[in-house]
Amino acid sequence: MPAGLTPDELAQVSAIASSTRTVRQGTRLYAAGDPFQSIYAIRTGSFKTVLVHRDGQPQVTNFYFSGYTLGLDAIGDGSYRCDAIALEDSVVCILPFRELNAVGQGSGEIQRHLMRLMSSEMARRGDMQVVLGMMSAGQRVATFLLNQSKWMRVRGYSNAEFVLRMSRTEIASHLGIKIETVSRMLRKFGEAHLIEHHGRHIRILDLDGLARVES
Repeated sequence: MPAGLTPDELAQVSAIASSTRTVRQGTRLYAAGDPFQSIYAIRTGSFKTVLVHRDGQPQVTNFYFSGYTLGLDAIGDGSYRCDAIALEDSVVCILPFRELNAVGQGSGEIQRHLMRLMSSEMARRGDMQVVLGMMSAGQRVATFLLNQSKWMRVRGYSNAEFVLRMSRTEIASHLGIKIETVSRMLRKFGEAHLIEHHGRHIRILDLDGLARVES
């Protein structure tokens, strides 16, 4: 929540966010179509959101890590659009939206913060559409790695060396390419001395070079 809250506002929000839930790896926090009741702030761990298309094929729509908020896309529709599945054992803070919104009615700062969260989520979706619609397979994988690097840096970790929480199958689904293509691109980046990779362990050797990938 924003730093500009009054002590009374902070106490109200803290009371609302006092409940937590542990979600085991591979289990759902919520399912597509479930009635919207709460948004969830990820305290530890990570999640993927999965949308099942009309043809029955699932697609990983996004990945979320500690500090992110899940469920914002359900505010307008009244139900969750995707399944939210834990990539590892995770803990979320439960924020019942009715109570949070009631507190926000008397706090412009909270209302503005909720709007910023929703705007950020919409921007993430828009960025993903650009990745899927305009980029080559190599650019998609490079952009994915750069985004992971950026997130690590923002959270105070090394942006050059990290462990991916998701599998190559999940990355492929997210990027709209085949798993063999993900593996081939990682191998290609390694041969070009842009990265080193061992399983899910990634070490970026040339951030600028990754940003210049064309195919």
